[in-house]
Amino acid sequence: MSHHGSTEETEEHDLGLSHDLPRIMARRGLLGLLGGVGAAAALSACGSDDTTSSTSGSTTSGSSTSGGTTQGGPGTPPDGGGAIGGDTSLEVADGEIPEETAGPYPGDGSNGVNVLTESGVVRSDITTSFGDASGVAEGIATTVRLKVYDLNGDSVTPLAGAAIYLWHCDREGRYSLYDDEIVGENYLRGVQEADDEGNLTFTTIFPACYSGRWPHMHFEVYESLAKATSADNKLRTSQLALPEDVCNDVYATEGYEQSVSNLSQLSLESDGIFSDGYSLQMAKVTGSVEEGYTVSLNVPV
Repeated sequence: MSHHGSTEETEEHDLGLSHDLPRIMARRGLLGLLGGVGAAAALSACGSDDTTSSTSGSTTSGSSTSGGTTQGGPGTPPDGGGAIGGDTSLEVADGEIPEETAGPYPGDGSNGVNVLTESGVVRSDITTSFGDASGVAEGIATTVRLKVYDLNGDSVTPLAGAAIYLWHCDREGRYSLYDDEIVGENYLRGVQEADDEGNLTFTTIFPACYSGRWPHMHFEVYESLAKATSADNKLRTSQLALPEDVCNDVYATEGYEQSVSNLSQLSLESDGIFSDGYSLQMAKVTGSVEEGYTVSLNVPV
């Protein structure tokens, strides 16, 4: 298969602001102090075109559950759980998107298959499989809008030319490439390049809530499309959280039945990833079941 990040395609301007992304040793400025909505507002004031209002991100008061993945029933991911892919030694400054585990199903070469080297992975619509696969992920239509920033001291600059690899589970809580039922599919995975303002968009479906994890999406940030070919090159690995009220509305629809039960046993505080804080990872969501949803998140690195 052809490689989407060939050397010939790499131009100096593609590297842009991220060519020598500074390793910020400390950031104790406005963004870190405000957190969450305040941080998003501060970023918006610095040039974000994301003006959507935030929905409630309240937590459930369900029983405490393990943050690890489980197996053995509907709405649960396949075998092979474990925390891999997160660089615990990475220096993350205040206000930057937190570093998180990529989980056991990244498809980035760090745990088996590497979908990033396959022709067709650079796409906005990730609802269908590509290449030799033809599966389509069913679910509530969802648009994901991300805006990548470079934080340097108190400077907030759009990270033009950066790339993001986004992946998440399907309506049944399964991950393509890994779950036995869809091991031959590669849907709900894709790479996009940020424009000059750091914006990029994916078309997808709303993910399930599987046992043991709060509803979420995974993503990795790369400095360019040419670099987005292996986990070894990533700048940051993180996850976005989805607000409870929206999840409840989605999971009341056909096909998401198992997610209702799974979510009732979770809270953000009991989740193994978001329990240490999620203000910078809680996405803003607008829309409806009938018209589809738009999920928005600022991604400062």
